[in-house]
Amino acid sequence: MASINLIESFQDFKEAENIDRPTLMKVLEDVFKTLLRKKYGSDDNFDVIVNDQTGDLEIFRRRIIVEDGFSEDDLAEVELSEALRLDPDYAVGEELYEEVNVFDFGRRAILAAKQTLAARISDLKKNSLLQKYADRVGEIITGEVYQIWRKELMLLDDDNNELLLPKSEQIPGDFFKKGEPIRAVVKKVEMRNNTPVIILSRTHPSFLEKLLEIEVPEILDGLITVKKIVREPGERAKVAVESYDDRIDPVGACVGMKGSRIHGIVRELHNENIDIINYTANTQLLIQRALTPAKVNRIDVNAEKHHVDVYMDTDQVSLAIGKKGVNIKLAQQLTGFSIDVFRDIKESADFDIDLEEFSDEIEEWVIREFKKVGCDTALSVLDLSVEELIRRTDLEEETVRDVRRILEAEFEEDGNEA
Repeated sequence: MASINLIESFQDFKEAENIDRPTLMKVLEDVFKTLLRKKYGSDDNFDVIVNDQTGDLEIFRRRIIVEDGFSEDDLAEVELSEALRLDPDYAVGEELYEEVNVFDFGRRAILAAKQTLAARISDLKKNSLLQKYADRVGEIITGEVYQIWRKELMLLDDDNNELLLPKSEQIPGDFFKKGEPIRAVVKKVEMRNNTPVIILSRTHPSFLEKLLEIEVPEILDGLITVKKIVREPGERAKVAVESYDDRIDPVGACVGMKGSRIHGIVRELHNENIDIINYTANTQLLIQRALTPAKVNRIDVNAEKHHVDVYMDTDQVSLAIGKKGVNIKLAQQLTGFSIDVFRDIKESADFDIDLEEFSDEIEEWVIREFKKVGCDTALSVLDLSVEELIRRTDLEEETVRDVRRILEAEFEEDGNEA
């Protein structure tokens, strides 16, 4: 029997990736069993046979042959006289197989079946695509630019599936032409109007992480672990890495000989500066490394409030803050601490000031508290951390910090006048 022009839909069905043969057979069978139920009221005595190579369809009706006048169910039984007209060798009790002409269902029913089949195929393709990319979130893929719009690009993968790269997920400076291959990470898969939409990203930290895995075999092998990545796309990134093998320098392994490994990644990210730092559980040391390329003199940590005051030479302050504040912003994201950077007064001051000189700004009783613990000059106060001053004087933290700000401001002014 002809496939009633279903072959085109059938081929579309077969080409849908990850749709296995049992599923294919089941869908086609269900579609035509629905037709049978509409025409005969039941599909119990019908067999739908589909050729999974050509798409040809055959439907057979099964009935038991009974004596004339004894048929109680026309769907399940057929009288002997009717059976003998088909084949004179039939006998009572045998099973009669009769082919059903698909065209007997009528033009409208066949058209409805084709539409149902197309809808089922479309749903299966959507589910297949959704599952395929849901399992690949966080992976790098390569797509070819197919359409360029103001707010996003459409890419095609190797199977001609459509992928979206929004402008917000592109690195500043990204410029692509139609037909150009692009590497990006699968950020998320979502449903829009019952259609799966695959969103790609070149700005997500996982993109940099996967690029490092490609370039640094030790990461892929598990000898080096990427603890955390923070990025300001196109500007700077900071990557904290840790080695599980004492013989391997994680920073050196990631950078490579003469920067051979990191250079390729920097080019991919449009010259984004990448600081690779050695992760440590030591908070002060981690903060110091996170502020690279600036050099730190000393750090005052308030663990309870997750805040640190960092002191450094004057020429290092701008390095610590970075262009548009990017460096200190990333250092804060990497460490989880809010960071205030100060010029190290002790390094630049060649004189000291008695605390009494600040009596117009600091209350007398506060000055007396400091003097009780031997802090009678400005530098003697600034030489101790906030926690140490609180412990020694029993003053409130806010009071101590206010005093330090007043003293630091005085030295800043003197330094500027100089």
